[in-house]
Amino acid sequence: MGIFNLFGKKDVASDLTKSSPYKVTTELIPYKLFAKKSSNATLRISIKNMTNEVLLTSVVAELPNNLAFEQMGISRQRELRLGEIAPDEEKETRLDVFSGLNTDNGEYTVTLTAMAHYRDYGHILNAVKKRVTIQVV
Repeated sequence: MGIFNLFGKKDVASDLTKSSPYKVTTELIPYKLFAKKSSNATLRISIKNMTNEVLLTSVVAELPNNLAFEQMGISRQRELRLGEIAPDEEKETRLDVFSGLNTDNGEYTVTLTAMAHYRDYGHILNAVKKRVTIQVV
């Protein structure tokens, strides 16, 4: 770290890895899916940058078996590249979640991972995971 001070650069990575860089909030509209028939709901994901730096951001959403991101029921993982988020800025994105004929009653857990990247989307500085429960009736 002393070498960074010599050239006038600051070490931003150490500050970003100490605490949570994002606040992730979600909302499901409508608040439930239906079992044993085709239905869909929109998962609204809101990401807020809680740091003092501009962050290159992406979100990975993973669904359990019997739910999917399209009506065919094949895609269970989706990556959304949100671009740069300024300090205290909030970006919102939406994903459609589908149930099908093989979806049983119960609660299903969706895993959301918001990642802060360095330079490009191949390098990860820090990540925040959030689990969201979807009710199927």
